[in-house]
Amino acid sequence: MSIFVPGRRTKNRRFSYEPRYYNPRKEESIRRRMRIQGRSQSRRRRSPAGAVYFAILLLLALYIYTRL
Repeated sequence: MSIFVPGRRTKNRRFSYEPRYYNPRKEESIRRRMRIQGRSQSRRRRSPAGAVYFAILLLLALYIYTRL
């Protein structure tokens, strides 16, 4: 039963932490890039093909269900 040996204790893990300092120029450039990416994704429209396929599959399922 080596778990209960009093001389051996588990040690906490160590990690190196580099503090993040505020740089207004860098923060503004990051914000600007995020704004540009958000706009390009919101402008992209999806094709209605997904809705058409869903409607066709729904009608097919209803047809099969009524024929049973």
